[in-house]
Formats: sequence, structure tokens, C-alpha cells
Amino acid sequence: MRAQPASWQLWTVSLLLAIMPLCFAVSGRFKILPMTLLFVVGVVLLATRAESRQAWRLAWPVIAVCALRLLYDIGNFLSHRLDWSTLDLPAQTVLFLGIAAVFTLPVKQRVVAIGFSLTAVLLGAASLYQRYVLGVDRPYGLNGGDWAAVEFAMYLLVLVLLAMLQALRPGISRGERWLHVAAMVVGLYGAVLTQSRGPLLSFAPVYLGLMLWYAMRSRHWRRVLLLFAVTVLGMLAVTATLHREMVERLTDVPAQIASFGNGGSDGGATAVGERLEMWRTAWQAFCEHPLAGIGLDQFGVYVREQVAMGQASPLIAKYVHPHSEYLESMVAGGVPALLVLLLFLAVPLGFFARHLGHPQEPVAAAAAAGVMVIGMYVLCAFGDNVFYRAMPQSLYLFLVSGLAVSIGRLRCSVPSR
Repeated sequence: MRAQPASWQLWTVSLLLAIMPLCFAVSGRFKILPMTLLFVVGVVLLATRAESRQAWRLAWPVIAVCALRLLYDIGNFLSHRLDWSTLDLPAQTVLFLGIAAVFTLPVKQRVVAIGFSLTAVLLGAASLYQRYVLGVDRPYGLNGGDWAAVEFAMYLLVLVLLAMLQALRPGISRGERWLHVAAMVVGLYGAVLTQSRGPLLSFAPVYLGLMLWYAMRSRHWRRVLLLFAVTVLGMLAVTATLHREMVERLTDVPAQIASFGNGGSDGGATAVGERLEMWRTAWQAFCEHPLAGIGLDQFGVYVREQVAMGQASPLIAKYVHPHSEYLESMVAGGVPALLVLLLFLAVPLGFFARHLGHPQEPVAAAAAAGVMVIGMYVLCAFGDNVFYRAMPQSLYLFLVSGLAVSIGRLRCSVPSR
């Protein structure tokens, strides 16, 4: 690729970047092609373009911590002598670090933003279709089956937050702004239909943070308060009138916790009870192996052993992950793995937070997007595994590494739209 890419080249890579979130959310081998093309372009850019290498270097903290996590996973794989399939997900890090280099080009940011919002509309519409046409109790999206409702909700809400950010940005056309608003509405409604407590509760403080950041930067406090009120009232109206299941799931939490604490007659056969039992078992595994852990993806094996010995409830024998990313890391690799995970989240968060007040609006907007993405993953990770499947991990690596490199480019040159 030339030092100054041609217009058709920028349009091509922009369109490929725009469809990435949709590729992660669907099954099928066809999605490998656009991802491979972007990876090849990224490697060529780093090898041939000095501007790309310079932008890459400015994002080095994020790149380094992603590489650190990959190296630790490889070390865990070798030390525990695990099956090769264990490295399938960690190996994707290389792919997305290569794709991140594409963000060193002056890509068509509006094209990428429109692609993301269209994906939110499509996934939200899929949720509506599954609920009202197929009669699915908890919609799960286009990939993963009915057990994937929680990660689907988180995925949708990340796209909703990015659409909100775009709708607030100055200088976009009325048509684009309405598209982003539509993505917010359809995506939020689709997420509510999943009845996923964790992602929806995590969404609230991240959304509030976005509103506060925008108000402080733009000084449009009245507009922000109006938008906040409309969003909150809309979500409350939907959950309280059309779908009381969500209200019932929230109000039932204390009773389920009390039932588990009292040893309940059903042995904890509730969503909360099963999760608490998994957490107890995961903590037990960590206490037994605090430094080395038991290996990547070995929680299910450990649980079945504990059930066979009568040390854990049979209700959790079907689970292979403890429904907490922090406990997952502690089980898999002990304290070192937990530290690596915390760095994997905290270093990019700090990188983006430092740029929230940047005078260049595109830099500040990219930083706000990065903070929101990481904020959702950090909060959702308390009650679920957010990196155990390709879909949520791919979105995180793609957005976090891409936004960091994009900030590096914007700091080096005049932004192009």
C-alpha cells in the first residue's frame, strides 16, 4: 500500500472495519475472509509505512498489555500441559493486534460508525424477532444458542453506547444522527428483552458517565438532562409495563440469596443460587492452587470432580466457567493470572482516561468510546465470563486496540473523516 492510500483503498478498509462487529456476532466461516484481509493490510502497513509505525508506538501500553496476556496464556498452557484447543482464543490476540494497525490509516470514521449502528439495529431486531415471532423467552442473538443471552445483552449494550456517543457528536448530518438514535432505541429494547440483569445494571453507571462527560465537555447540561430523563423513563416504562419479567428477576434476587444461604429445599436450584455455588467452588479451587491455578478452561473438570466427591452441588455440574471473569482467572492461573487480567483491563482504561480532556474532539471521542467499552467489560466481569467465547473477546480486542492506535494516529496528524 502506498504512503498516501488511494480513496478506494480507504473506502475498502473502512467498509471492512464497519462490518467487524457483525462478523463477530454471527456464525459461519465466511467472516474469516474480511478479518484475514484486514490483518494482511495491517501487517503490510507496519512493514512499509513509517506513519503507521509511529502511531503504533504511541499506543504501546495497550499493545504491550495485550501481548502480555497472550504470553501468560501460552505459559499457562505449557505449564499445565493442556490440549492445543486451549490456545484457540488467546491466539486471536495476534489477529487483532494486526488488524489494529489498519486504524493508522485516515479511515472514513463516519462509515465505520454507521456500520456499527446498523449492526446494533440488526441485532436488536433479531432480539425482537426471537421474542415475538419465535416465542423465545430470552433472546440470544445470531450466535451461541439460548444460553448466550447474557453475553448477547452485553454485546448489544456496548454497541448502544457507541451509537449514543456518535449521536451526541457535533458535525454529523441529521440522517446519520437519527440512524444512531434508532440504533440506541432498538438495541436497548433488544437488550431488555434478554432479561439479563448483569449487563443492564452495568450499563447504567457507564451511561451516566457518558452523559456527565458530554455535559462537562459541551456545557449543554439541559440537553443532557433531557436525554438522560427520556432514556431512563423509556427503559423503566418498557421493563415495568411490557416486560415485567425483568422486574421480577430483579426483585427475586434477595429471596434467592436467602434461599441459598439457608441451604434451600431445592438445593439452590435458582439462577442466583447456582451462580453463588459456582463462586464458592471457584474460590475453593483458588485456595487450593493460589499461585499456579488449575489451568485454562479447567473449571468444568474441577467442578465435576467436586460433584463426584459430594463437595459441590450437582446443579452446577453442567457449567464449565464460574460466571465471573475475575474468579475464572484466579482458578485458571492463581494470583498471577488475576494480576494479568487486571492489567489487561486497567492499562487501556488509564490510556483512554488520559485523553478524555484532549482538545481535539476526535481524540476525546475515541477516548470516551474506549472508556465506555472497558467500563462495560469491567462491570459485567463481576457476574459473568466476558472473555470465554470468541464473540465478546473479539469485540473487546478489536475496539480497544483499534481505538488506542486510532488515538495514536490522531495525535500524529490532522484527523480525516
